[in-house]
Amino acid sequence: MMLHIPAVLSKVQVAELRQQLDRSEHWMNGQLSAGSQAQKIKKNLQLDSSSVLYQQISPIILQALKSHHLITSAALPKHILPPLFNCYQDSGTYGNHVDNAIHYSPLLGQAIRTDVSLTLFLSEIDEYEGGELVVEDQYGCHEVKLDAGDVIVYPSTSLHRVEPVTQGKRIAAVTWIQSMIREDAKRSMLFDLDMTIIKLRQQIGDTEEVLQLTHHYHNLIRQWGDL
Repeated sequence: MMLHIPAVLSKVQVAELRQQLDRSEHWMNGQLSAGSQAQKIKKNLQLDSSSVLYQQISPIILQALKSHHLITSAALPKHILPPLFNCYQDSGTYGNHVDNAIHYSPLLGQAIRTDVSLTLFLSEIDEYEGGELVVEDQYGCHEVKLDAGDVIVYPSTSLHRVEPVTQGKRIAAVTWIQSMIREDAKRSMLFDLDMTIIKLRQQIGDTEEVLQLTHHYHNLIRQWGDL
């Protein structure tokens, strides 16, 4: 399941973050954080995770992601990794790749499985040319280019790439989620069910039928959950 979630950050929050990121001198070669295979196809900059700026802004993004109800419903997070910040400019690109299945979480001091990938756009669409996130799945290729503050979530199993940025600068935050529900198809069904329950509650209240659907929703999480 791919899901576009608008306005996870407000325009004011984005502007404040961009001021700090644009002034920072702590951007490093993104290849330094890539494996031997990815180094051949990755051309971008990444904010040094040991810098003071990273330590200041990463928790802000992480808290915004953790507290957003649509991200919670779609990904059913068990763990969310601290986000990384990347910048694509001067034909910067990242060729077709699949995200590593395991990432180390500095917050937990342990490895986590990556089930869901997430990109938070921090540049407006008209700030750069190119730079589309292209996700390939069983239904074809999907090009994603969103407003600053918007998020796209998609399965980490997907093959994906970032097209070359031919003009301007594309800045984004990226992270990965270990879900309580390992399989994407099951997460998708639970998300649809949750959204249906929410709409029905708004329309007709907590009727016996709505409570029955809620009962099934939580019991499916119990049955499928990987805790």
